[in-house]
Amino acid sequence: MHIRWPQKIEDKLNFWRKKLLPRTLFFRTMLLIFVPLIVVQIVSVVVFFDGSWSRMGRRLSENLVGDIKIVVALKEKGIPDGELKEMAGNNFGIMVDFFDEPVSMVQSDVNPVVVAYLREALEKNFGSGNWVVAIDKKESANKDLIIWIKQGKIFYQFFCSKKQIFSSSIFMFVVWMVATSVLLFLVSVLFLRIQVRAIADLAQTAENFGKGVDDDGFKPYGSSEVRKAGVAFIKMKERILKQMMERTQMLAGISHDLRTPLTRMKLMVTMMDKSNDKQDFLADIDEMEKMLNGYLAFVRGEGAEVAQEVDIKDLVRSVVARFASKKVKLKCVANDEVKIIMVKEQALRRAISNVVGNACRYAKKIVVRVEESEKNIKILVDDNGPGIPKDKREAVFRAFYRLEDSRNKETGGIGLGLAITKDIVTSHGGRISLEDSELGGLRVVITLPL
Repeated sequence: MHIRWPQKIEDKLNFWRKKLLPRTLFFRTMLLIFVPLIVVQIVSVVVFFDGSWSRMGRRLSENLVGDIKIVVALKEKGIPDGELKEMAGNNFGIMVDFFDEPVSMVQSDVNPVVVAYLREALEKNFGSGNWVVAIDKKESANKDLIIWIKQGKIFYQFFCSKKQIFSSSIFMFVVWMVATSVLLFLVSVLFLRIQVRAIADLAQTAENFGKGVDDDGFKPYGSSEVRKAGVAFIKMKERILKQMMERTQMLAGISHDLRTPLTRMKLMVTMMDKSNDKQDFLADIDEMEKMLNGYLAFVRGEGAEVAQEVDIKDLVRSVVARFASKKVKLKCVANDEVKIIMVKEQALRRAISNVVGNACRYAKKIVVRVEESEKNIKILVDDNGPGIPKDKREAVFRAFYRLEDSRNKETGGIGLGLAITKDIVTSHGGRISLEDSELGGLRVVITLPL
């Protein structure tokens, strides 16, 4: 169920989703696991702190202050100091000293979490300004907490342990909770990486197949849903390859069946007496052969060729060198840092040759450039020819479509060059587009993914 917000709110929500949410499945799933885990940790600590730990800390502090208050009360009743010290040590676990002269009650740095409830209890029972809490750095007799109290003219110095006012169970609770959470998180990351890797491998195999690179070593693994998708992809790939093979075999038979009668007709016409019709017959037969060869090349494609690592800049330079002539001013600009990628070399050479050949046929100045970005390689062919109208730039990629105003039968074109080129570029996972050129003519842009 999707809640439909006003368009402005929807646009803002989409903007923040793109900014804040991670893009990959792995990190999005980690977010779904990590955020609830952190929330549970915080809630557990807060509930434990406000409940058990705070109640226990307050009760321990009140008990200690109560014991101190008893010692002060007994001192005021005249109990001897020695007897009072022995009673405080044996019954209350605290050490006490008495001073009749004014002493300096020095306060030292104390963790406020440890003594927070103790200070509340001292404030409540002895008032403000009459007590000081300090830390005994010497920790004599395991008494690391000092409490100074002034009652009348007597100064009391109590030595006790922090364990008497503070329960360390919260730290153990937090440690165990964090440790188990980290362990569960690591286990979740391990299993999730396996599932995400299975999906990534399937996606990479599908992308390679779309580029013409057949990965026979792929085996589905991971969860049942991912394995099912992998098996479905393998079956689909086998059906596609089988269909392509059957089509190629069928067209090979058609090629043989059609070329035989055409050759016989050409031989019969050659043996005929010279006449005006003889040359027309031969021209028609030649045109039929060109159309047949072009049609078979278009439908057959380059499926039998195996993809390999190819240096694109060298490939483009070699194609440009073939078309170099005095009639056409042809220039090639390629960066030496262009990467080597996996392509079907002969098929891509044919596609680039079609584009450069068309440019050479209708223009006098041509510039071919090879550019690389983070995700793709672009081959740009600019010319100063008549160009192609914008409303016909999509139509020229259709098979047998010809622009009669700029291309005629004398050129030998049958309307398959750009269709074959687009088929080859698409089989590599790329795209081809037509734009206006800076030279005044047409720009052909071939984009291949890295």
